[in-house]
Amino acid sequence: MSEDAVCYAQSSRGAALTWTTLAFFAGFAGVSAFGPIVTKLKQSMALNPMLMGLLAASPALTGSLLRIPFGAMVDRMGGKKPILILLGLAVAGITAITVLFSLFSPPQPSHYPLFLMAGMLCGCGIAVFSVGIPTVSYWYPQRKQGTALAIYAGMGNMAPGMFALALPLLVVSLGFAISYVLWLGVLLCLLVVFLLYMKDAPYFQYKEMGIEIDEDALFLACGEELIPSGNIMDSLKKAGSNWRTWILTVFYFVTFGGFIALTVWFPTYWREYFDTSLVVAGSLTALYSLSASILRVFGGFTSDRIGGEKTVFLSFVVVTIGAILMILASRSMAMAVTGQMFLALGMGFANAAVFKLVPKYTPETVGGAAGIVGGLGAFGGFVIPPVMGLFVKVSGTEGYSLGFAVFLVLSLLSLGLFVILNRYAPDTAVEAVA
Repeated sequence: MSEDAVCYAQSSRGAALTWTTLAFFAGFAGVSAFGPIVTKLKQSMALNPMLMGLLAASPALTGSLLRIPFGAMVDRMGGKKPILILLGLAVAGITAITVLFSLFSPPQPSHYPLFLMAGMLCGCGIAVFSVGIPTVSYWYPQRKQGTALAIYAGMGNMAPGMFALALPLLVVSLGFAISYVLWLGVLLCLLVVFLLYMKDAPYFQYKEMGIEIDEDALFLACGEELIPSGNIMDSLKKAGSNWRTWILTVFYFVTFGGFIALTVWFPTYWREYFDTSLVVAGSLTALYSLSASILRVFGGFTSDRIGGEKTVFLSFVVVTIGAILMILASRSMAMAVTGQMFLALGMGFANAAVFKLVPKYTPETVGGAAGIVGGLGAFGGFVIPPVMGLFVKVSGTEGYSLGFAVFLVLSLLSLGLFVILNRYAPDTAVEAVA
């Protein structure tokens, strides 16, 4: 190997994928940690469906909007610093929850703004996702990005399911305060580990070391194929000027935004509509969340094999079926569980397929595009729960079933937009459905 082919960057693709995935897992656990307390707060504060939905969605507000600037920030400074900042804010959110439950037992209606703020801080960890997308993309060549990004997102997405399963058990046995203190300790330890061991992609390491960067030599030595633009605003402007970015954003609004929305909505849905226990509601939510996360990994493999467009199309057909089943389920728990699993299947595969297309359609602004798609797409997690809460307010308990009409409308809209995207796909990115 010639001297020019020696890679001076520390770490490796596998290590980078591992650390970035673990960071997303830790960050996403913030919204998972907040979800189970919503029902408890609903009871003690006597919240109406709208306020309950807003509280449940509060982590998704910051978790979605912060994805845009932090995702674009990667193009300039790499992924490590943005990840540390976001996880630090999530630590503040978990700390706030712990302190609030210690001081106020039970919480009163006047404490609602404090818990709303705590939820918004917890949600900052979700924004790690749009930082991780370009971080992983810069480590891996494009032909391997679909699988790498699916592993990253799929494994990270397992946090809500694992917490939905474990946290109710901890709360029942240890209480809210101790359960959150334990998670706070884990998150602090992870923050220290990331600070010590996580490394940015070779381009950013070379830049920090003052080594002159030659794109061909960097690819030959380190395998880094994508080179960032380095300018945050330029990255966002270029990505925003591409109309395909906005269609991908709508897709992600429905699937990942929907995933976040249902992660915080299902515990209340199962408890209020089917009168299950906290543990059963958590287990059913975990079934949905873990399934969607694991299926996201398979969605990445499928996208690499048959193409992102085909995978997206089939996924939205499945989401449509799932939404119909949830609406028709009424009091049939078996049909509701079946509909929930169809939603998990469709959303899991679509989430992987959408981000298979991001580096492909916007290779010169991966960070900016990831910020827009991931940020505004995840905003669905904030918008959808209050809208579903409106159905409950108008129709009473039956509104928990009728509220899934939101997903039916959104999935049909996405199928219509897919036809446009597929028809006008550029020659370099055609993976049309036959």
